[in-house]
Amino acid sequence: MKKTIFLWLALLPCMAWAQFDQYFTESSLRVDYCLTGNSTVTSFSLKELIHEPYWSGSKTNLIDTLEFGNYIVKVFEAGTDKLLFSKGYQNLYGEWQTTDEAKQVTKTFEESVIVPFPKAKIDIALFRKTWEGELVEGMRLTVNPDDYFIRNYDNLNLPVYAAWIGNRDITKAVDIVILPEGYTQAEMGKFIKDCDFFVESLFGYAPYDRYRESFNVRGVMVPSEESGCTMPGDKIYKNTAMRFSFWTFDSERYCMSTDNRDIRDLAGQVPYDQIYILVNTEKYGGGGIYNFYCSSASSNNKSSDVIIHEFGHGFAGLADEYYYAGASEHMYNIALEPWEPNITSLVDFSNKWGDMIREGTPVPTPREKKYISTIGVYEGGGYEPEGMYSPYMDCLMNTFKGHEFCPVCQRAIERMILYYSK
Repeated sequence: MKKTIFLWLALLPCMAWAQFDQYFTESSLRVDYCLTGNSTVTSFSLKELIHEPYWSGSKTNLIDTLEFGNYIVKVFEAGTDKLLFSKGYQNLYGEWQTTDEAKQVTKTFEESVIVPFPKAKIDIALFRKTWEGELVEGMRLTVNPDDYFIRNYDNLNLPVYAAWIGNRDITKAVDIVILPEGYTQAEMGKFIKDCDFFVESLFGYAPYDRYRESFNVRGVMVPSEESGCTMPGDKIYKNTAMRFSFWTFDSERYCMSTDNRDIRDLAGQVPYDQIYILVNTEKYGGGGIYNFYCSSASSNNKSSDVIIHEFGHGFAGLADEYYYAGASEHMYNIALEPWEPNITSLVDFSNKWGDMIREGTPVPTPREKKYISTIGVYEGGGYEPEGMYSPYMDCLMNTFKGHEFCPVCQRAIERMILYYSK
């Protein structure tokens, strides 16, 4: 009986690989779409379909079992309910909906999802979770791979710098593309050095240091007309490749862009699972959104910690563990369990880090010195001072004092690396 079970488990990856080859090609379909709304309403609309040359995602983990993110894309065999592929993600629009501006105006944000390019017709459905936690379908379309309105990607013939190649099989690696923001043609040498700094930073932190061979890092060398980054609060405006700006959502250190098409067109020049934008500035800041993109200043004295902190958001879906006393705006509905693996509202803690808590540790755990290196359940996290809990007194997802991830975050990162590479 044990032998039969072992053989069945051994066959599972082969079966998944066979399913990929049955339904998909080695390339990708990019769905560009728009989200329009305000703090209370949201609508989806299709913008464009693009055929990109690489599929670098897993060929075995086609169905997203992690269920991270408030948005999800699902691919079905056309006209049936047979699920072929799914992936959760976040976006800038979802964050904007929590701002005061969203209570006053309606805006449109361009977004993208990437799925394997199909061999035959498929149905693609986009879903989002409401504040109450309900998963609602926002858009559904049938895609014929022979449709001549699917645009082929633009080969921009840009130089590519292979900063680190750990596994040449892109379907068994975490492929990171680094894009330069605010580097002029004369500063491409600096960008190469900053790519090397990114690699050095990445593998300087656990658990990434144990998985060097599971990563590929490539830099696409696209110059900007001007050096630096837009800073509206200082009345500085720059003509740059992807139009990144500090003061996103009126937060000085938040550096993001709504220029989705240029970001995706540049990223698609190489195989990628994760997009990282290095911003050519000394100003402290950056941002990271799960399965969307990350950004950080390249030349700040805290850039190494910022790079890794933001990648924790974008790659592993980690939440910020800091919080604000007396916060009036809420990013989370604390009546629900958050999807991020490193915070909990205790509504459904069973699938979080309960198995890592030492016997005798009180839950919730008081923020007292004797628990300084203890995995627990500490009130405060996800910007919420009350009703939300984090697993450690401090961590890279809270402050940079310790320069390391807590054991719970390390486990979450490790699981994500294996999700892509095994």
